[in-house]
Amino acid sequence: MKVKIVNKSAYPTPEYATPLSAGLDLKANIGEPVTIQPLARVIVPTGLFIALPEGTEAQVRPRSGLAAKYGVTVLNSPGTIDADYRGEVKVILVNLSNEPFIVNPGERIAQLVVARFEQVKWDEVDVLDETGRGEGGFGSTGRK
Repeated sequence: MKVKIVNKSAYPTPEYATPLSAGLDLKANIGEPVTIQPLARVIVPTGLFIALPEGTEAQVRPRSGLAAKYGVTVLNSPGTIDADYRGEVKVILVNLSNEPFIVNPGERIAQLVVARFEQVKWDEVDVLDETGRGEGGFGSTGRK
């Protein structure tokens, strides 16, 4: 699938790190380091603008290394970029750790995954069909 991109960042256009990668790394397009205090959030620009094909979305997802090592993640994960959005791709980062975290210019801050989707048409009914699970949710199927 081809996706149009305008790269106004100081960095190369994102590429897949390996042949089987699902996500493209997004880099912080900032002029100087930005500190995220504990439990604070910042919106980090990437300098990228995209035009997705109809029927697709781009999902902004956390980088596992930032989350595991530093407690920094994407706040609205996954963030959705709709096919009709033409603004700059930005990432909402939150620091869930007890220590300040510094985002450096060019640092990989998130992943971008492009996926197809379908829009639904609601079929309003008075009752839903029964299932074995029923209304069980939030851990009702156990921990194993």
